[in-house]
Amino acid sequence: MSNKSLSELMKEWRQYLHAHPETAFEEENTSKYVTDILTDLGLEVRKGIGKTGVVAVLKAGDGKKLIGLRADMDAINLTETTNLPYRSKHDGKMHACGHDGHTATLLGAAKLLSQRKNFNGTVVFVFQPAEEPGKGAQAMIDDGLFQRFPMDEIYGLHCMPALPAGTIHTRAGPFFASEDNFVIRIKGIGGHASAPHNGVDPFISAAQIIMALQTIVSRNLNPLASAVISCTELHTDGARNAIPTIVTIKGDTRSYIPEVQQLIEKRMRSVCENISQANGAECQFEYTHEFAPTVNWECCVNAAEEAARAVVGEKNVNANAEPIMGSEDFGLFTQKIPGCLIFLGSAKKDNIPLHNSLFDYNDDILETGAEFFAELIKNRLPKS
Repeated sequence: MSNKSLSELMKEWRQYLHAHPETAFEEENTSKYVTDILTDLGLEVRKGIGKTGVVAVLKAGDGKKLIGLRADMDAINLTETTNLPYRSKHDGKMHACGHDGHTATLLGAAKLLSQRKNFNGTVVFVFQPAEEPGKGAQAMIDDGLFQRFPMDEIYGLHCMPALPAGTIHTRAGPFFASEDNFVIRIKGIGGHASAPHNGVDPFISAAQIIMALQTIVSRNLNPLASAVISCTELHTDGARNAIPTIVTIKGDTRSYIPEVQQLIEKRMRSVCENISQANGAECQFEYTHEFAPTVNWECCVNAAEEAARAVVGEKNVNANAEPIMGSEDFGLFTQKIPGCLIFLGSAKKDNIPLHNSLFDYNDDILETGAEFFAELIKNRLPKS
C-alpha cells in the first residue's frame, strides 16, 4: 500500500472512480478496483454478490457480533459538463450523486480499521451496486447477503450538498421516502381536431385526472401524514391537428409509511378509472413499488449520534434532522435488520445539487466520513 496519507489516498480513489463511472449492474471495473484495494488491506473479499456487489470482512478478537457498513457504487445516466481533470471518461455516465465519494469513504474506513483493529468482532463492508434504480439492495439480499454475512446492524451514509460540510445529520424513524411509479393510459376515439364530437377526446380525461390526483394528498390523507403525487410525463399518439386515441400520463408518488402507499394507490386507481368512464374513455392503470421507505432504528441512531459527536463535535451533529422525500434502497436493509442512514454534509462554494451535470464530490469530507465509520465500529464492537 502507498505511503501517501489517508486523505491523499482517499482523494485518489474518489477521483479515479469519478473518472470511470459505471451504471447499475455494470460496475465491473468499479468492483475490481474496490476488490484490489480491499485485498491489499488484507480483508477477506467476496465478489459477485447481487451481480456486481462486493463484500469484505475484517475480524478482530473473538467477538461474535457483526456490524455492516454500506456504500453504493453506481453512477447515473447523465453527461458530465465539468472541466475537471478527472471528469467522466464514459459518455452519458456520471457520478452525480456522490457514490464515488461514498465508496472512497468506506474504503478509507476499511484502511483505518485494518490498521487500528481497536474493536472486538467482525466488520462487514458492503459495496452495493444499482442503488439509483432501487434494485441493488434487493439483488444482494436475494443473493443471500444476510445469510452469508449475518449482520446484527448495518449503517450507511449519503452526502448532502445542502448541509454544511462535515456536519452529520440523521433521525429515528422515517428518513427517506418510498418511491412508487405510475402509468395511466387513457384510450378514447381519435379524430380530426375540427370535429371533436365524432370521437372521445382522451385529453379531457387526462386533464381532469391530473388535477384530481392532487386532491388525494389534500383531502384523503391525514394532514399530519406526508406524501407527494407528481405527474411528470404526458405523451400522445396524435398530431397538432388530430385528437389522439391514447394519452399516457406517467409520474411517481412519495410517502413514508405502507398505509399511505396503499391509500394513494387505491385512490389513484379509483380517480383515474371513474373519470375516464364518466367521459366515455377507457383507462389502464399501472402502479409499481420501486423504493421502500428508509426507516432508521432508534438504537442505531443513538449509536450513530454518539460516534458523530466524537468525530465532528456536538454542535455539528443533528440527530433530529428533517426527513426528505428522496428515496434510497438502503431501506430494504433496515426492513431486515436494525440500521441507520446518515447525511454527511458536503456543501461547497459552488452549491451544485445532486444529479446535476456539474456536481463534484467534496473531497474535504472524505476523511470525516471514514473516521465516523471507524468510531462507530469501535463503539459498537468494544474491546473488553
